[in-house]
Amino acid sequence: MTESNPDIEISRRRLLGTVGAAGAVGIALGGTGGALAHSALAGSGSGSAPGAAGSLTSLGATRVAFHGDHQAGITTPLQAKGHLAAFDLAAGAGRTEAAALLRRWSETARRLMAGEPAATSDSGIALDAGPSSLTVTFGFGRSFFERTGLTARRPAALDPLPNFSSDRLDDRRSNGDLWVQIGANDGLVAFHALRALQKDAGEAVRVRWQMNGFNRSPGATGTPMTARNLMGQIDGTGNPKPSEPDFDKRIFVPAAGPGPAEHAWMGGGSYAVVRRIRMLLDDWDKQSLAQQEQVIGRTKATGAPLTGGGETTEMALDKLGADGKPVIPSNAHARISAPEQNGGAAMLRRPFSFHDGIGADGAPDAGLLFICWQADPLRGFVPVQRKLDRGDALSEFIRHESSGLYAVPPGPRSDEYVGQRLLEG
Repeated sequence: MTESNPDIEISRRRLLGTVGAAGAVGIALGGTGGALAHSALAGSGSGSAPGAAGSLTSLGATRVAFHGDHQAGITTPLQAKGHLAAFDLAAGAGRTEAAALLRRWSETARRLMAGEPAATSDSGIALDAGPSSLTVTFGFGRSFFERTGLTARRPAALDPLPNFSSDRLDDRRSNGDLWVQIGANDGLVAFHALRALQKDAGEAVRVRWQMNGFNRSPGATGTPMTARNLMGQIDGTGNPKPSEPDFDKRIFVPAAGPGPAEHAWMGGGSYAVVRRIRMLLDDWDKQSLAQQEQVIGRTKATGAPLTGGGETTEMALDKLGADGKPVIPSNAHARISAPEQNGGAAMLRRPFSFHDGIGADGAPDAGLLFICWQADPLRGFVPVQRKLDRGDALSEFIRHESSGLYAVPPGPRSDEYVGQRLLEG
């Protein structure tokens, strides 16, 4: 359950603001547990000088609960800065070392998300700052269960993703025993968390890969609006919403489901598919506005479907133009990825954009750190990606360069660390 305190006020601006996402849809707000953002108490301990917390802006003071039914960073409003990292257990490390590491990581995440300094050797990177909506999310890759002797408790949903014809995957930047997602609305706060977790890791794990991302900062637009991706497209229109009756069923593993008892530790958790998708921006920018809109199936200015209306208007997929062809082309990204075109398959997309410099050829190494959440990737990501792989017009302008699938356990109770029900159950 989410922490409650009469002195803590829910930040309505953060809860009601529209936030962006990847593919054809955006992040929805709401949920339970760590999903709710709270304004931190003035003077409650932000890692800043005494009395400074009271002068923090609402952006810096906003705090997300660490404990809850679900981990933070899944339904939390999209943050401006992010870091993703995967780790492999060190040679000789197993279940005991993994449990000790998750205990350390959980305590550090709890403290930093509350705006407190790290328990040991805090670097002072985020000195004077509040928590700034910091979230830290932990997940387990398929290989983690082999390394810890827990293969009997590995869910079938962690079976490897199928190969897709458009994949150009780099194994060095894919998968991993452990996965960590960090998000915050301040760059120093986000980096502080990354650095603290890296120091906590000690000799237990080694970094497999690490990526950095960003989104539009809250308040950057005159009114809350769906964010744009690096192609300039409005991304974030059709995500599942907590107000929908089947939201939890689509996004979170049932607390008491039909699976075997040894998989019950995942009740209330979710599965994250993570893909580094490079956008071929030079090629994209050579297309006319009309051509770009035909590829996506939506107008660039407003995000409205080509069949008319506003951003949230449903697509009229059967509507034909004067030429007798569908107004939204048969290979348009928005058409192919629509749930109604995929047997109702849906996932909660919550990405970060990335830019890792300009290559020798002058092309930007930039795109999307795609992250999607679902109760079962075989019913969420996989059917949609299979459909896209067979004829998405956008495929010509993107390249999938890395991939990972992670089991993200439920949020910890007040006396637990993340993953304790797996490692000690």
